[in-house]
Amino acid sequence: MAKFSEKDRRRYIRLDSVFPVDFRVLALDSQTFLSDWIQGFTSNISRKGICLSVNNLKPEFVKLAQKGQINLLLNIQIPLFREATPAKACPIWIEKVSNQPGQYLIGLSYVEISALSNKRIVGYAWMKYFASQFSAALFIILALSIGISGYFNWRLSEQNRDLIYQLVRVLEDSKIAQDTINRIKHEKEKLNLGLAQIQAQIKDVQARKTQLDDNLNQTQRLTLLLDELREERNRLQQELLNLQNKQLKADENLSALDKRKLMLQGVTFDNMYQWLCRHQNPHTGLVMSFEGDSDLADWSFTYDQALVACAYTYFANFQKVQKILNFFKYRAKKINGGFLNAYYANDGQPAEYTTHCGPNIWLGIAILQYTQASQNRGFLDLAEDIASWVVQIQDADGGIRGGPKIGWYSTEHNLDAYAFFNMLYEITGNQDYKKSAQKILNWLLEHTYNQPDVPIKRAKGDSTIATDTYAWSIAALGPKKLEEIGMLPEDIIRFAEDNFSIETDFYRPDGSVIRVKGFDFAASRNIARGGIISCEWTAQMILSFKILADYFQDKGMQEVAQIYLNKADDYLCQLSRMIICSPSPSGQGRGCLPYASDDFVDTGHGWMTPKGNSTGSVAATTYTLFAFYGHNPLRLPGNNLNDGQEALN
Repeated sequence: MAKFSEKDRRRYIRLDSVFPVDFRVLALDSQTFLSDWIQGFTSNISRKGICLSVNNLKPEFVKLAQKGQINLLLNIQIPLFREATPAKACPIWIEKVSNQPGQYLIGLSYVEISALSNKRIVGYAWMKYFASQFSAALFIILALSIGISGYFNWRLSEQNRDLIYQLVRVLEDSKIAQDTINRIKHEKEKLNLGLAQIQAQIKDVQARKTQLDDNLNQTQRLTLLLDELREERNRLQQELLNLQNKQLKADENLSALDKRKLMLQGVTFDNMYQWLCRHQNPHTGLVMSFEGDSDLADWSFTYDQALVACAYTYFANFQKVQKILNFFKYRAKKINGGFLNAYYANDGQPAEYTTHCGPNIWLGIAILQYTQASQNRGFLDLAEDIASWVVQIQDADGGIRGGPKIGWYSTEHNLDAYAFFNMLYEITGNQDYKKSAQKILNWLLEHTYNQPDVPIKRAKGDSTIATDTYAWSIAALGPKKLEEIGMLPEDIIRFAEDNFSIETDFYRPDGSVIRVKGFDFAASRNIARGGIISCEWTAQMILSFKILADYFQDKGMQEVAQIYLNKADDYLCQLSRMIICSPSPSGQGRGCLPYASDDFVDTGHGWMTPKGNSTGSVAATTYTLFAFYGHNPLRLPGNNLNDGQEALN
């Protein structure tokens, strides 16, 4: 029996997928059918014919095919073709598949087939062939791209983590260097005091010696004493010289560390902003509030969205701000006329069915920050809608209740509202907003700033104290306005330091333990848990120090201003030591701040800190950025750190 040559076989186009071919066995006279329709499958095609794979082919047909005594009538089912393609072919070779009983491969040569049909079949075969080759190449390219991208992401994550570790090490070294300088200064003070005493003794002995020139024995003793004192003075002077040399080297070391610290802080804080950018959901525009706590996964608190929008605005990333504000303008569900406290970042559905005025007011503040910075008034109507809603829950005394159908009042909410209405008046010139702000200020004077031993109460009828109300009094009202209403800003900040500043151990995610200083949520002496550091509220206090420094700088009180700048720098360094690496792949190891120094503990105000010692907090990270850059979100741009022109006179 004649067979295809190897050259002919190489002309077959091998396909990755098969398609069915129905056939009937036909006698050579083409008049007699020897079988019903049998199904085979093909994966190899050439211009001359096809190769069929047939299961359970009867032995008699195998013998007839081997002898070349039959033809096959074909119906070829080519995908994409509506109708089967008819053809007639004769077997050229037949082979048994060794590992499949009853299965045969039959090589067929066309006897009859239309040229157009043959062209279509071969064209489809080549299309499949090149598609498979392209797919394989594409798969390889994609695999390489994913591998390369994964490698570079890993490298970037490692570099970002190393950057944070470098910053922490530099801050630790700076602390040691500063402690060394302070110790040297203390030793120098003791030596200078000793030298002064020695010098006084020398002077006294010299005077006594002059008076006793006629008494030889006394003179000799005084001479010996004078020599001893001079020797001691020389020793102390040498020690002082040695200390001065040590201090010079320590100062040089600290100066070099400070330069490196500033460089690392700049890069790290820029990465922290990028961390906020990368976590914005592309579909809703929302940013997940806590990265690392599975119980709060995908939760986006409205207050946090307002803070992030303020950060995006500060960096002039207006497109990202618009995504957040578009969500609240067009998609966010409301209850009792106000936005909910939290939504899910992925789909924007409510995560917490509670409506408080504070988050709504902060959303209004974010809109006004954006409006002023971008000069785009497209969302101003949303801010004014929020203002109208807030006015509805403002009582006759001017106080803002916690929300609709809520009876309690929060100092924090009223400070927010004062800043909000003040900003609205500055942007719109509407006198009604000025009146609302003044009414809130009157309420604060009557119900919050009315207790001599506790400058600021947490709420109406509540003598509990909270750190944020002290920081936000400085930020929202400003030092000048506080002095006008009889509240001394230095007393406010001093009270906060005396009652909220604590030092505690912070367990870093890598297992190391460092001693850090910051501000608690409340007076820790009143809480069984002991002291913990609130990163967000510490950042708020840092900003308050900077506001006071700027205020006293404007008054020409340079030394006082420097004291507050030093405090701000000290606490910012402490907070920088608490920066952790983002735990998620999208975070790429960038820096962020935990919500607090301890996870899952009572804040003292009715809620717990998030779980996980490597959980990044949007609020803590954002407010730390504000502290670093000296940006006060409770005042409009150009009126941030100092009082500037008061909207309320």
